[in-house]
Amino acid sequence: MKFINFNYLVIIVYLISSNFSYSIEPPDIKNLIIHKDKKKIENVEFFNFEGQKISINNFSNAKIINFWATWCAPCRKEMPSLNRLKLLNEFKDVDIIPINIGGEPNEKSKKFFEDLNINNLKIFSGSGQKISEKFKIRGLPTTILIDKNGYEFARIIGYIDFENKSFLDWLINNL
Repeated sequence: MKFINFNYLVIIVYLISSNFSYSIEPPDIKNLIIHKDKKKIENVEFFNFEGQKISINNFSNAKIINFWATWCAPCRKEMPSLNRLKLLNEFKDVDIIPINIGGEPNEKSKKFFEDLNINNLKIFSGSGQKISEKFKIRGLPTTILIDKNGYEFARIIGYIDFENKSFLDWLINNL
């Protein structure tokens, strides 16, 4: 009988310890909002650098959509780490979509990218008012995290360092 009880104890300890080792806790980032109920994101349109209309539906991978503007100081601070994110193997199949919603001409966005040596990301732009209403954007930068099924599962309001290890570990397990 003692042997059977010991076996149950070993099994329980194993199950508890394996649960802890495989769970990735959300990082302690105050401006990261994780949704309890995911929201389907579709039919959002914006423009590429050439002025062609693009739909979010054209992208089939998980997505990181970053809303920014050239006049936004936190955007300037954040964009280089977002640029480097694209170089990581874990994110090679993730679409990183920076959309300038500051109402500025594309040449200003191009200069912003050149000044900061942003060379791994494409330049997109969109109507600040339409996109702000659709996504309920309260400030810049704002980053929307969308899983491979097209659902927004989290967002970041304000600046984040996209090279934060705990954030990256959590993100790669949720995209």
